[in-house]
Amino acid sequence: MSPPPSLERVRRLITDGSCAALSLDVFDTILWRRTPRPTDVFAVLGARLVRDGRCPEWVTPAAFRRMRITAEQDARRSDTALGPEVSLADIWQHMPLAIFDAGLPELVRAEVSCERDFTVPDADIAELVELAAKHHVPTVLVSDTYFTEEHLAELLDRPGLGALRDARIFRSHQHGLDKASGLWKIVLDNLGVRPEQVVHIGDNVVADIEVPGKLGIRTVHYERLDEQFHAVLEREREPLGLEDPLGEHLDLGHGDFGLTSLRAKALLRADPAAHTPIRTAWRYGASVLGPVLTGFAEWVARRAHESGMPVVWCPMREGTMLSALINNAAQARGWQVEARPVWLSRHVTSLAALDPADPGSLREFIRPRHAFTVRHLLQALHLRPGDVPPLAEMLDAVLDNDPAIGLVCGVLTETAHLRNRLTVTVTRIRERVLAELRRAGMLDAREPALVDLGWGGTIQYFLGRVLDVSGTGVQPAGFYLATDDRSTRVFRAGLRIEGYLSQGGHPPEIARTISRSPEVLEQSVNDFCGSLLDFTADGSPVLGPASDGEAQLAQRRAVQDGIREFQAQWYRYADDGRPDLTGTARHRLANILVSALKAPTAEEAAVFGNWAHEDNFGSALVTRVVPEDLVPAIPYLSPADLGDLAMRDAFWPALLAASDTRLAAGARALAERRVDPDLFEPSTAPAQTRLTFRTRDGEWHEGPRRPVRINHNGLSFARLDFRSADITDLAVAIPGRPALVRIDWVEVRALVPGQSVPRVERWERPEDFAGLIHAACRWLGGTLFEFEADESAIWFPVAARMGAPVTSGQVSVAFATLPKSRTGLGGHPPSASRVARVTSRVREEIRVRGTVGLATSAARIAVRQLRSGK
Repeated sequence: MSPPPSLERVRRLITDGSCAALSLDVFDTILWRRTPRPTDVFAVLGARLVRDGRCPEWVTPAAFRRMRITAEQDARRSDTALGPEVSLADIWQHMPLAIFDAGLPELVRAEVSCERDFTVPDADIAELVELAAKHHVPTVLVSDTYFTEEHLAELLDRPGLGALRDARIFRSHQHGLDKASGLWKIVLDNLGVRPEQVVHIGDNVVADIEVPGKLGIRTVHYERLDEQFHAVLEREREPLGLEDPLGEHLDLGHGDFGLTSLRAKALLRADPAAHTPIRTAWRYGASVLGPVLTGFAEWVARRAHESGMPVVWCPMREGTMLSALINNAAQARGWQVEARPVWLSRHVTSLAALDPADPGSLREFIRPRHAFTVRHLLQALHLRPGDVPPLAEMLDAVLDNDPAIGLVCGVLTETAHLRNRLTVTVTRIRERVLAELRRAGMLDAREPALVDLGWGGTIQYFLGRVLDVSGTGVQPAGFYLATDDRSTRVFRAGLRIEGYLSQGGHPPEIARTISRSPEVLEQSVNDFCGSLLDFTADGSPVLGPASDGEAQLAQRRAVQDGIREFQAQWYRYADDGRPDLTGTARHRLANILVSALKAPTAEEAAVFGNWAHEDNFGSALVTRVVPEDLVPAIPYLSPADLGDLAMRDAFWPALLAASDTRLAAGARALAERRVDPDLFEPSTAPAQTRLTFRTRDGEWHEGPRRPVRINHNGLSFARLDFRSADITDLAVAIPGRPALVRIDWVEVRALVPGQSVPRVERWERPEDFAGLIHAACRWLGGTLFEFEADESAIWFPVAARMGAPVTSGQVSVAFATLPKSRTGLGGHPPSASRVARVTSRVREEIRVRGTVGLATSAARIAVRQLRSGK
């Protein structure tokens, strides 16, 4: 493995004879700890002493850590200390020794033993030491430490560090000075070389870089936590400061399993010359997805090994990446398990499981798909438009509502001829799926295990039905990163299904967060190809188009390279005595992933928000992870509004927040549970933006509601979905209570029957609003309205605007609201002039219905006035 860029220059200086002495810091340079902070080892030590009966059980690990920290501080300030540098024995003299069932030497020995157990030699530094010995360059150790030379010798007596046995050690306690206050001059005097002949490597900016640098020593900053990784740890709520409390995910037996340091070590290998988006993607793979997927792969390999499963199967497109990670884990741990890719997809397995004679089965096949048209359905069923004449004229109609789905299902199953055609199609697809499984060898086992990222276990569920209908006697099992509530049907089918980070929707927060924003995780694991749509007669996979542009493809490759880098680092340090990631480590890994999904950085948002998303379930829909239509809504959003957005509104809502610093801060505080969610709700009586819609038969129907919130900009936003057949008008009660409202814009995106691309209509100018119907509300001029009651609403004539009734869509409203008393007391601003209202109404009628429509409207008004006696 090549060294990180920061050490490459040192290797050249050693090999070309330009270095007379190699100087090394000890802790966080030669040795790193399997805890996030050095002082976290104290908590582990406290737990050990309690376990061994040498410390009373009422001393908690967190309390012991605080005692040990303050004891060191007191020792350094003590009047009896000979300067600020103290020994470990001096420190323990300031502990309450009377409560321990052990003497001072035994307690000191216990701490040294704990440090040895939790420190690991740095492989890159070890290689550098060997290189220096090979070229006869002496190595010296310079350390600010309270350990004695004997203690350090014990800590450094490790495989790979043999060349350090003869190294000279300069300790701060030995000389009474630390590196920042004079130790470096002692080092130079003792070595008898010029400063520029020494190369020093260390992690402390002041003691290892600035101070020796001023003396002329050449220095290399072996940075443990860079600024960006520090921010990542902060979003994970990992305590980093000396005074910060004990971290909630610290394992008292295994620390942090070395994850913090190994993530940092992987990040040292980032290419400094890479463009920012590539570097951001690589870092995300190395520091976020790499640890999580390394743990997942290790867990799968162990579960398969323990279950006597020599082979596990990874459906494509995730199969290439996941199988490689699992095979690396099995090989490193010595488990006889092999992971193999296999061509399967949700679309193909659900089609193969279809019952062609059952309209209910066909409806179940159609409903989960988004933007799925009649044309897509016929293509999936291998039917031509001429085979189903009643559907030939509605090929581009989107199957987005029950009446339309019911009509199509009825047409496809009403005749024996079509049912037979469907039976032949489904049987052929089913046989091709089975042939692929037989070719791969998957049906050789009674319970072959699928490995996938998960969520609902859809492929396993439908594959189980296919294998059952086919009478194979095979029942597929499933190992998943996480599964949510949708996996219940897999359990009910009697199939074995296990999840690593969450199972069956538990823990709820983990399951909800991962399944709500899985897009980038899925794409980061997928192979660089389209989704499986079918098999050819010879068994070759038929793939849909890949949605990646060149930039996205390069970024996805960078994420995968980062994932591989972390796994390589993990197994570089793995040995028989080191714990794996299959047990309690999953809690820390879940926190890493959930924190990243809840609070992405601005750099991550800039990269992943522009990724294209493909529907991957039979339709040809491709959208952005952060849809462009939501970008104008960002100034209007409250942190709590992000939770109201549906999956199709934004695949990763937190990415929206990352582009607005105040919105991001609020969303992060909410995600990290640092504030009560009620903080972002109105303090007055709650109100809701309400949608009702009218269908062609003149009936009004209740639609969804959304809470009205006022954000940090004093603005509000609501997005409401609607779905039915033949919708002609929408009525939106914007503030949901008496209020003065400035409407900045209203946008309706809706599907017209027979069209697969939504139509978009927007109302944002004064004349746009003036010509609408105002029910129990008054237009005040411009875009200002007074809403007089909870039910006050503005009607939007969507059928007239779009040329036909619509079937489904959404209405988005961006506004500012000033609530008024529900009593009706108080002043009322004047309405817009009658001339302005009539003029605007005429313009709207001409724009929507033309001159004939204007005459018809005038006639309707005249009739109403005659009936009212005006």
